[in-house]
Amino acid sequence: MRFGILTFITDEGVSPIELGPALEQRGFDSLFIAEHTHIPVTHNSPYPSGGPIPRKYYRPLDPFVALTAVAATTRELLLGTGIVLLPERDPIITAKEVASLDLVSGGRFAFGVGVGWLRQEVANHGVDPAVRGRVSDERLRAMVEIWTREEAEFHGDYVDFDPIYCWPKPVTKPHPPLYVGGGGPACFKRIARFNAGWIALSPSPELLAGPLEELRAVAGLDVPVTVCQWGPATAETLQGYAPLGVERVLLDLETQPRDESLRSLDELAELAQLR
Repeated sequence: MRFGILTFITDEGVSPIELGPALEQRGFDSLFIAEHTHIPVTHNSPYPSGGPIPRKYYRPLDPFVALTAVAATTRELLLGTGIVLLPERDPIITAKEVASLDLVSGGRFAFGVGVGWLRQEVANHGVDPAVRGRVSDERLRAMVEIWTREEAEFHGDYVDFDPIYCWPKPVTKPHPPLYVGGGGPACFKRIARFNAGWIALSPSPELLAGPLEELRAVAGLDVPVTVCQWGPATAETLQGYAPLGVERVLLDLETQPRDESLRSLDELAELAQLR
């Protein structure tokens, strides 16, 4: 079992150019970063864990720009999106961004995706939030076609284009590993359809065990699982994921200035018993 970091990279926090090397120096295997294109001033979608939407949600850098900066300053760190919001992204442009980042990082990219929970944010991109799951599936299927075919075309209800050329192709074949964020039947069926992994949010191994059993009943026993440790944890909590067959645990790095971030990384590395 490996340990990585999940964070929001913003204009107020540590630079991605400094964050990547700091993770490698401390023994973390990966960096996954969040995406929100914007936060609507008026919305009625509750923050998943209750309370107001935290400040960091308003300010994240574009994930592909930020991860390219990390790629340029690291050698082995796995770079992931945790998660890209598919209903808010053009599939042709996003397919090119994914393939470009996979290329410049030397095949170190993991594509974490999801449908989004902030309905007004999705709607501002011209997508009916009620069908954002179906839109996401079509856009992801279209991207797979672009990555894997010299002449790609797609004709669906929400994505429609005649044959196109689109390079670069990913260096990871047939494409970078896919991870789906979320939970429940719709998420697990999407994981099965795309032969993807799961990015799960969990406060403890005990609360992950049931959903993990449901996932494996739908998508098979060998689904790669990356867990975002949600909330406080002990070393014993983190090690408790190992018997569940989890491949990776992501620890939450709060968005802070450089010095505070480095101190927090030292504490998280110690918690994960990396030093």
